Amino acid sequence: MTNVMIADDQELIRESLKIVLDQNVDMQVTALAENGRQLMEILEQQLPDVILMDVRMPELDGVQATREVKLRYPQVKIIILTTFDDDEYVFNALKYGASGYLLKGVSVPDLTNAIRTVVSGGAMINPGIVTKVVKFFNQMAQKNATVEVEASGVEELTKTERNIAHLVGCGRSNREIAEALSLSEGTVRNGLSSALSKLELRDRTQLAIWAVQTGLAAEDDGQ
Repeated sequence: MTNVMIADDQELIRESLKIVLDQNVDMQVTALAENGRQLMEILEQQLPDVILMDVRMPELDGVQATREVKLRYPQVKIIILTTFDDDEYVFNALKYGASGYLLKGVSVPDLTNAIRTVVSGGAMINPGIVTKVVKFFNQMAQKNATVEVEASGVEELTKTERNIAHLVGCGRSNREIAEALSLSEGTVRNGLSSALSKLELRDRTQLAIWAVQTGLAAEDDGQ
């Protein structure tokens, strides 16, 4: 069972999402918060698997709340859910460790699929935002705002780990990577964890940026 927490300053949104998500047999909404401060207080008592996080909330907005949550509870997954697709929000939320970014107009099946995807270790970004994210990553590389890794760590990567890093850089979820490489999702998770450890990177977002910067993401089939 996937435990979901909803943080949104609009009561109607909170309650509507709760009703919709509770209809799924594999997930339940365990807590509601009307702002970032209340969210952090609730997390001291209980930790969900996933937080649906609104961006524009009073007291502590969704971007800063994402930063605080990932610093204190890195295992908790966060999906930013908002009516705004401003570049600043997208990039900062992903930089601080959000696993997904969806516009509030997303369909219910897409939302529930996004929750399942991030729980399994994948990432989910609204199709209308993907091009902006890819463009931003490339701009980072051009401006030398780099994610630096030791050469020795790169040399230690196995072929499978390089292929996984390549596909992470292409925005693939663990399930999609498993299908592409004919591996189990468990093997992909282990390979991802090993690659992050060898490269001394914090999470898959940093790995994706590194893969774009080094050109690994642009290679054919990760070979």
